[in-house]
Amino acid sequence: MGLHIYQHNAAFTLKNGEKLEKLKIAYHTFGKLNANRNNVVWVCHALTANSNVMDWWPGLFGNHDFFNPEDYFIVCANILGSHYGTTSPLSENPKTGLSYYLSFPQITIRDMVSAHQLLASHLGIKDIEVLIGGSLGGQQAVEWAIDEPQRIKHLILMATNAQHSPWGIAFNESQRLAISSDRTFYANHPDGGKKGLKAARSIALLSYRTYVTYGTTQMEVDDDKLDHYKASSYQNYQGDKLVNRYNAYSYWYLSKAMDSHHVGRNRKSTAIALSKINAKTLVIGITTDLLFPLEEQQYLAQHIPLAKFVPIDSFYGHDGFLIETKLISKEIADFLKKNRPAYIHQPLQTQH
Repeated sequence: MGLHIYQHNAAFTLKNGEKLEKLKIAYHTFGKLNANRNNVVWVCHALTANSNVMDWWPGLFGNHDFFNPEDYFIVCANILGSHYGTTSPLSENPKTGLSYYLSFPQITIRDMVSAHQLLASHLGIKDIEVLIGGSLGGQQAVEWAIDEPQRIKHLILMATNAQHSPWGIAFNESQRLAISSDRTFYANHPDGGKKGLKAARSIALLSYRTYVTYGTTQMEVDDDKLDHYKASSYQNYQGDKLVNRYNAYSYWYLSKAMDSHHVGRNRKSTAIALSKINAKTLVIGITTDLLFPLEEQQYLAQHIPLAKFVPIDSFYGHDGFLIETKLISKEIADFLKKNRPAYIHQPLQTQH
């Protein structure tokens, strides 16, 4: 239980043919495997999250929540390119002895999945009973379910898609433009690009919430105010909050990885790729999501053979997949009750 580091001893080959030496993957585990080894829940996290799912997805994962470590063996691994312990642009390049920064190789969602497949094998996990992810995490989950259809038994996708849209790419490019306008981004320093990252986060927030969200939470009560608005303060606060815990280089590379997401690439078509999924699948969409509109989740459900689509109303836009945990827990409970036989919880000692 807690944070662990897996050190891969061989070179890790990316989809573009480049190699990473001394790949490290940070991950958390919670709970223990049962005797039948059918209680594994693997969580794929979103853009700036980390492997401690109990910290960032409360209400769904926790001792009093639906995914309780008393019942499930929960694994969440930090994604390739993120600086929370996994190999990233801030990691040391063994060839130079210096951090990669902008010499870090381009990565894709499939590279992230390949790394986590290595970790699953290291942990002795043959089957994943439930694979779950939202947003960029959902992109990873759908790729994994296509690549290893027999390994994934149940798939839960939230606020995600089969191919990143021009709309989503445009948002990401606007954020990268903000980062690259900060000259310190090219200084090859851990704090490089911080002002640009703050601006990028401000742009991202506009895609995560909605007009109504801002109109309700940031509305002014003083009609005479001419400056220093609540909405302005909120954007600055959220930008600073991310800068204090993240770095511009990881953000840059992960946003590009999201842009590259396309399950149909080298698989004849998107529809054919999705048809390869064997897992019983629950697709959840947020009705107010501006970044990943409902039609993207409907498309997933229409082309994954054993899929059910559920829309959830939320005041919070795209962030609803992290916030509406009561509604989401109910839908997951109904889905698993119908599709998954009960198991006897008999914990086993697990390796780390």
